Amino acid sequence: MANQRKQEKSPMERYTIRDLRRDFPNDEACLEWLRDRRWPDGIYCQNCHKVTAHPLVRSRKSYSCQVCGEHVHPTAGTIFHKSSTPLTLWFHAIYLMAQTRGGIAAKQVERELGVTYKTAWRICRLIRSRLDEDQDLFGGGGGRPVEVDETYVGGKMRGGKRGRGSENKTPVLGIVERKGKIKTAVIGDAKGNTLQPIIEETVEPGTTVYTDEFLAYNGLRRAGYDHKQIQHADKVYVLGDIHTQTVDGFWGNFKNSIRGVHHHVSPEYLQDYLNEHAFRYSHRNDVKPMFLSFLDQVGTEC
Repeated sequence: MANQRKQEKSPMERYTIRDLRRDFPNDEACLEWLRDRRWPDGIYCQNCHKVTAHPLVRSRKSYSCQVCGEHVHPTAGTIFHKSSTPLTLWFHAIYLMAQTRGGIAAKQVERELGVTYKTAWRICRLIRSRLDEDQDLFGGGGGRPVEVDETYVGGKMRGGKRGRGSENKTPVLGIVERKGKIKTAVIGDAKGNTLQPIIEETVEPGTTVYTDEFLAYNGLRRAGYDHKQIQHADKVYVLGDIHTQTVDGFWGNFKNSIRGVHHHVSPEYLQDYLNEHAFRYSHRNDVKPMFLSFLDQVGTEC
């Protein structure tokens, strides 16, 4: 019964390492997937001005027009372009990153793939760099309420100072749609004139927005939102449906991943790590296996 309840809770299809080896046994299979992803209706030859047959040219990771010989490269413009690492290892790395709930360290990818640490780190960095999604406005047709909260990541605390006002930490903003998707952003500061434009770009006017009592959010009602606040300073965390537990939970999981898996993330690459966790969160209820969601996103042109 417990297993049945677990399966009912998560509709996502399983995609195992056996499936990966079956679907992508060699570089040719990976290249074919990229070709079909970019040209689902067949390759349009720029010389012939029509869709033509393009047989594989094994020595060049490309396809050649059967009529004029023009080459097209499915990896061009993607993170795989001009990489000496076999595509099978790239796909395996994407699989490893998609299968974990809290991310995977480059050191572990190094061991799994049998590559150098430098190669593993570069692969992971480039995969993360493609996981930033263009989202529709939150709270739109579904009418879902939205939670907003900022937090601080990295650095070292001085004098026991935590949260707002702590030194050497990077401020980040999270906007989450209840039972929906999330947007995260590294921000320069946590002032109202920094936070509010991001919220207005992300959340449709008229949406119910839940925040804590931080003064930087006080302009949301004037901007057309149904703004409701929970008084964390008074140690009140839930009052009916007024709370920020959803976004707080995301921040807790993200920080646990940084501490437990990556140990440290520099501000320069923090947005990429946020994008990875946000992508995984936003697709957590998809029926499609997470690996295929990752692959669809990563396989697009940069």
